[in-house]
Amino acid sequence: MIWPANKATIPTGGPMAGFAVKKIDEMEAIYGGGFKRARAELGVESFGMQIIDMPPNFERYPTHDHAGDGQEEVFIALRGGGRIEIDGELHPLDADHVARVSPGVPRKVLPGDEGIRLLVLGGVPGEVYDPPDISKLGGLDPALQG
Repeated sequence: MIWPANKATIPTGGPMAGFAVKKIDEMEAIYGGGFKRARAELGVESFGMQIIDMPPNFERYPTHDHAGDGQEEVFIALRGGGRIEIDGELHPLDADHVARVSPGVPRKVLPGDEGIRLLVLGGVPGEVYDPPDISKLGGLDPALQG
């Protein structure tokens, strides 16, 4: 991509600036480093966004449906691959496949032999995004709570 010569059209950095760039492995994380708080690290306020690392053949990613909060999700594999079970049906989840799941539809990610790094985007259709506490910087790690 070639940037325009007019620097006024390019966002500038700094607190609450027009852009943010962060190294994924240096982002604040919970669940033993597997859940990166990417939304908060980048200052995203209009939709949910987390990066999740799962080891090979990890089986403990929870089946969930977001029926209570109305959130739809998009799952994008950044590295590795596996499958996503949507409403009881298995689908590939890798560099060639992206999945969107509506609120109320059960979903579960099943990493393959290489593990998987996922970018998960979420939001409630037609509503202003309200980030959950789990995605906020400095919040407690649920894995460490008794």
